[in-house]
Amino acid sequence: MDTQLLETQFQDKIDQDIRIEPKDWMPEDYRKTLIRQISQHAHSEIIGMLPEGNWITRAPSLRRKAVLMAKVQDEAGHGLYLYSAAETLGISRDQMMEQLLSGKAKYSSIFNYPTLSWADIGAVGWLVDGAAIMNQVPLCRTSYGPYARAMVRVCKEESFHQRQGYEILLMLSKGTDAQRHMLQEAFNRWWWPALMMFGPSDDNSPNTEKSMKWRIKRFTNDELRQKFVDVTVEQAKILGLTIPDPDLKWNEERGHYDFGEINWDEFWNVVKGNGPCNKERLETRQKAWDEGAWVREAAVNFAEKRKAKTIAA
Repeated sequence: MDTQLLETQFQDKIDQDIRIEPKDWMPEDYRKTLIRQISQHAHSEIIGMLPEGNWITRAPSLRRKAVLMAKVQDEAGHGLYLYSAAETLGISRDQMMEQLLSGKAKYSSIFNYPTLSWADIGAVGWLVDGAAIMNQVPLCRTSYGPYARAMVRVCKEESFHQRQGYEILLMLSKGTDAQRHMLQEAFNRWWWPALMMFGPSDDNSPNTEKSMKWRIKRFTNDELRQKFVDVTVEQAKILGLTIPDPDLKWNEERGHYDFGEINWDEFWNVVKGNGPCNKERLETRQKAWDEGAWVREAAVNFAEKRKAKTIAA
């Protein structure tokens, strides 16, 4: 069967919302696009543990420590689901980690910013996980089966994470003047990086057209960003927060909020590895990878011995 016919049949399945499974024929570009997106998503979950894990020992109560620890554990699980989904496309875990540590593979730019106060942990939960949910809920209907199925559980847990973050900020909003100041200060620092989480504008996103055609994505970057702004501005009002954007205003004609221009120079600078914490994040992952080598080796040896015993029996 020639490639052109296979591509036509493949696109017909996509257009009918029939999921693509690992053993199905797929264009090489589709496979590569999925590997790039899923591995980047997995790396983001793992790297995303770092700014929050930094606060487990400093959380203000035993309850807060326990909840934050559970959240960080969830993120580790998300990374494992997603690495497993990517492996169905023919790439190994070792290859993905090599790409991350070499700088070839990226992760979400938001995790290259520091968490300076307890309010930052609330802001990460509300804004960062809120943006993640906005991105990820449509992925439950993405065209690649293993990715879509992994996202169902991920989204349920991310919903808890967002509520946890918002509750932290709600408590601070009802606290002392110092706590409310800390809340506003953290919000000021995280608002714009949260909007950057949706990626470059549609005009400058080289992957959007194909991803939309193949229904890997269901909405464009700018569509998701607009939905996030519309929802989050109303939530910010409940917290008594001032949006750090003088251009923000409701547009009655569009039925959406207009907002100011994102600092794309900052965005690309962070993506290229020059953010506040890029170097620290990758050094931490490299250290963990190196120090975990004996664990991986032991696991492989154990699996091989168990397989040999099964064959012998």
